[in-house]
Amino acid sequence: LRFDEKVRVVVFKSEVKGVFCAGADLKERAKMDDAEVGHFVKRLRNLMDEIAALPVPTIAAIDGYALGGGLELALACDLRVAASSAKMGLIETTRGLLPGAGGTQRLPRCVGIGLAKELIFTGRQIDGQQAFSMGLVNHTVPQNNEGDAAYQRALTLAKEILPQAPFAVKMGKLAINRGMEVDIASGMAIEGMCYAQNIPTRDRQEGMAAFREKRPPQFIGK
Repeated sequence: LRFDEKVRVVVFKSEVKGVFCAGADLKERAKMDDAEVGHFVKRLRNLMDEIAALPVPTIAAIDGYALGGGLELALACDLRVAASSAKMGLIETTRGLLPGAGGTQRLPRCVGIGLAKELIFTGRQIDGQQAFSMGLVNHTVPQNNEGDAAYQRALTLAKEILPQAPFAVKMGKLAINRGMEVDIASGMAIEGMCYAQNIPTRDRQEGMAAFREKRPPQFIGK
């Protein structure tokens, strides 16, 4: 996906009705020794980092349970859409663990330190509406009979992104992600560098031409 220039947006969904991702298989984990657990969690953390580093926008469609590593997967995405009936939580402390695949870092960046600490310390599960009210998800929708309401809303959101200039969207994502890690002055410099890369693109020229000619732009990602 990273190197496929035809990819504009990635939507993560489950093929299992009622479950987005229920996290690690604790029965499997129970058979691992300490070293194996450490290796397993490191690989999981690396996977989430790879997802977060995808250059195109990513959307998690949460139509059911997103628990532990499942919520960490959703947090690694740029945007999240949840059914109101979905259940989410970093429940690791209820199993004698703590989030190990990015949850302790991405959740506070998403909802703020206080709420993140409360959710992680208590291991509480929340529904889609609660997640929306605290900013954990971008949109919440009533579940439908097919059990894919969040996926359908995620597709609608993806279709809003698709017509926009692909390179500009990628640079916007890069500027936001890198800028959030530094002070605002450094962030402004990052934005400037990303903007400079966008100036010579054919899509920028197309956008200006389309505006002048009062027609929809036809972006090609170049």
